[in-house]
Amino acid sequence: MKKVLILGGGFAGVDAAIHLRKLNYDVTLVSNRDYFYIYPTSIWIPTHESEFQNVCVDLRELQNAHGFTLVVDDVTEISKKENSVTLKNSGTLDDYDYLVIAMGAAKMKAPGIENTLSICGAPEQSLQIRDALDVLVKKGSGKICMGFGGNPKDSSAVRGGPGFELLFNVHNMLKAKGIRENFELTFFAPMAEPGKRMGPQALKMMDMMFKKLNIKQHFGKKIKQFEKDGIVFEDDTKLASDFTMFIPAGDGHEVIKNSDLPTNEAGFVKTDDTSCVLNEDGSLSNIYAIGDVAALEGYDWRAKQGHIAEVMAKNTAHNIDQRDNGGSDFKGYHEHLNILCVMDTGDGAAFVYRDEKRAFMLPMPVIGHWLKKGWGLYCRNSKLGKIPRIPGM
Repeated sequence: MKKVLILGGGFAGVDAAIHLRKLNYDVTLVSNRDYFYIYPTSIWIPTHESEFQNVCVDLRELQNAHGFTLVVDDVTEISKKENSVTLKNSGTLDDYDYLVIAMGAAKMKAPGIENTLSICGAPEQSLQIRDALDVLVKKGSGKICMGFGGNPKDSSAVRGGPGFELLFNVHNMLKAKGIRENFELTFFAPMAEPGKRMGPQALKMMDMMFKKLNIKQHFGKKIKQFEKDGIVFEDDTKLASDFTMFIPAGDGHEVIKNSDLPTNEAGFVKTDDTSCVLNEDGSLSNIYAIGDVAALEGYDWRAKQGHIAEVMAKNTAHNIDQRDNGGSDFKGYHEHLNILCVMDTGDGAAFVYRDEKRAFMLPMPVIGHWLKKGWGLYCRNSKLGKIPRIPGM
């Protein structure tokens, strides 16, 4: 039985482990935390609609369900040349046949970033956001600013959707408490048209929604620094804020940047369409990179999302199996590139879709919110093997 070492316990890593075990590989999964975190449903933790534990799946439960070996540790070094991985506490591992890197991305660090919290950062930040909002709710008034940034070296390394969702949910929370009129809500971003990658219809609908909910917009100015009481922009103007939630753009993982792996300008691992890292002569290596750690090639509007990471994971398991059985029916991720999400608003949602042929946003009042809630339950239970996996999901 051939051995596969997987680095990362997020959407890409967990799905790779599940699919490789189904193909009877000896799988070891290394994660720097002992739970799988369902980031898309973490938006409800700050508004008290979900508890932290409801957004987590114990990796030991997943280990028991699928039969892989779990190691909770930090990766400190990867050597392609030496075919080895070094862990902080467990030492060096070099007895694997294949290495699947699914460690996610680092975050760009703007000056004063410590004065912000991110719904897409370390999971515990969702609880810190909740506590900060609770303080303002108790006070009864305040200025709340939420936004996201981009990476000029890699346009795919941006994640703005959760910022929109969280602000809409905070609006509804404040409205339910009868204090919305006492709060100034602002969404900010350095680009002139945040959300443009979702398509022109979505961009227009988002603008209408901001105006309808009395959410101010501050777009098109680069961020100079964050301060305790606001955001300073390149022209030295300042947006006052009692609480700032900011989602930094993704950046290459430090372990990857310090490795001998091929990377793009931003520090993401270069692969071919099948997610395989190529040798210098163009041949296939025994290393695959999937999810946010990988350089995503393709359309200008491409974005790193969980469902793309899962496609990469499933394809990687298939491609490894093909190689070991003399096949050549390799599968790539590029044909599956699209933007797909249910953008929750707290009292409804909007279905957003874009591919190379079309782009649209479909409002789903009321039912959309509960569909996303249902997806969270599906995600948890399907990964645990308690319910069947829906094809394509």
